[in-house]
Amino acid sequence: MNAKSPISTASAPSAIGPYSQGILAGPLVFVSGQLPVDPVSGQMVTGDIAAEARQALANVRAILEAAGSSLGQVVKTTVFLTDMNDFAVVNAAYAEFFSAPFPARACIAVAGLPKGARVEVEAVALAPAA
Repeated sequence: MNAKSPISTASAPSAIGPYSQGILAGPLVFVSGQLPVDPVSGQMVTGDIAAEARQALANVRAILEAAGSSLGQVVKTTVFLTDMNDFAVVNAAYAEFFSAPFPARACIAVAGLPKGARVEVEAVALAPAA
């Protein structure tokens, strides 16, 4: 039987529902969708979609690091946008966090996101070697 362990860090926003910030399961780390919430203030970063994307990605990074992993170990991401017109700007911010070989990725337009966010990012990464 494979065990799973929750990942939790104060360096990323607390979960706003019945879920974990991340789960370590076997050789993988699964990071729940991260909104552009500043973990220190608890407030949503608003106004500039690039800043929102950077905050969501910084939250993903913090959870990965709490699990002993990193952005360089990410194999798959999903980006949720409420407006596909933001794709190019979010894509540019995303490129600031990842380098080749880039993770596999899906970008999905959604009708809405929690707390009125315009972007949310989830990730799957390789776990640290045991």
